[in-house]
Parts: sequence; structure tokens; C-alpha cells
Amino acid sequence: MPSPSATAVRTAVAAVATAAVLLAAAGCSAFGDDAGPSVAVPRPTAEEAAVCRALDKELPATVAGLDRSDPEPDSELTAGWGDGAIVLRCGVPRPDRMSDPQAKGVEADGVNWLLEPREGTGPRFTSTYRQAYVEVSLDERYAHDASPLAAFAGPVKKAVPPSL
Repeated sequence: MPSPSATAVRTAVAAVATAAVLLAAAGCSAFGDDAGPSVAVPRPTAEEAAVCRALDKELPATVAGLDRSDPEPDSELTAGWGDGAIVLRCGVPRPDRMSDPQAKGVEADGVNWLLEPREGTGPRFTSTYRQAYVEVSLDERYAHDASPLAAFAGPVKKAVPPSL
């Protein structure tokens, strides 16, 4: 039986090495770090950013029994719990739906929120009548449950002054 050519052997070794590197990279990205999901970091005004930094210091370690696990990239304007089950972004733009007289809202312990149902995932809530808009996105397990908002009422009331 003839021996394989040196070129064929090098090609096979390179293919195996490439596959190993790709598998290792996929494994590391899926399981190798503790980073939460990636979210867009808002770009508020300087005044709103200061309010958001104050809010970040007041946020709870757990919400609805889920431990805090902030999303990437690391920012004082974003926070998360339960590896993306609950995501908070502070300093978001005013949602267009706030101008809709048919928009639905909820109140949780003295903080008012605009409710935006989302297809295929859980609801999004944005605080109203505050100097910075605070957005809370919940995953599908909270499709009919706004109770996690209660955990944010105290911090929002303490750190985000009313705008009226």
C-alpha cells in the first residue's frame, strides 16, 4: 500500500487542528465564561447618565429569586438578573408608544410603567414621569406577570427623580 504524500498528511493535520480550535472556541463562548447576554448600552445625556449611575448603586442583588448577572458589555447603564431573564437599561430614549393614548400602563409600588407586549418573548416596561427612562425587559416566563417590577420601585423612586 503506498504511503500518503506529505502534502496530504499536512492538509489532514491542518484540517483536524482547525476543527479542534473551532470546537474549543465554541465551547468557551457557550460555557466558558460567566458573562450574561449582550445588550445595547443606551446613550443618555450627561444628566440622565448621572441619574442612571445613582440607580445602578441602588439595584437589588436578586429579583424574583434570580441572582444579578449583568449583560455585556459591562456598563452602569445596564443590569441583568437570571442570565437575561430580566434586563434593565437606564437612559433609554422615550418610547414612541408613550404618545399613544391607547398604550397600556401598569403601576408597581408607586412607579408607573408603559407596557409594551413583544411577540415571541416577554414584555418590556419603561418608566414614565421620571428624569431618565428606565426600561425593564422580561423573558417569556413573565408574559403575564409584572411582579418583578416591584423590586425596582424603591430604587427608581430613590435614584430617578420625577419629571413632573
